[in-house]
Amino acid sequence: MLIAVDTSSGVPVYRQIMDQVRFHISTGMLEPGDAIPSTRSLSAELGVTPMTISKAFSLLEAEGLLDRRRGLPLVVRARAAEQVQASKLEALRTALGPIVTMTRQLGVASRHATELFRKLLEDSQE
Repeated sequence: MLIAVDTSSGVPVYRQIMDQVRFHISTGMLEPGDAIPSTRSLSAELGVTPMTISKAFSLLEAEGLLDRRRGLPLVVRARAAEQVQASKLEALRTALGPIVTMTRQLGVASRHATELFRKLLEDSQE
């Protein structure tokens, strides 16, 4: 699992970890039943405190994305198809937020931006 943190981004590190794990789950990079790296190993890999990793994992568990099993690694929880689709749409909404802001700042009409987005989607399927 690839996770990178930027301590100068202004976003708390635990939130960066949560966002990336959510993204990995929503894209299928992490599937139900996949083990999550241990708090200790991820802490050493990222150079952050174990408490930061633990906080991120606990919050993801509270969201229903991870399952804690006594004495075993955390795993990705199985979810209903509707939940998977909703998380994919939320990931897309999050990614498009800055694009919407840029579109407004550039003064591009919604119609033109939508046409461009549709064309890019069509071109990427070829």
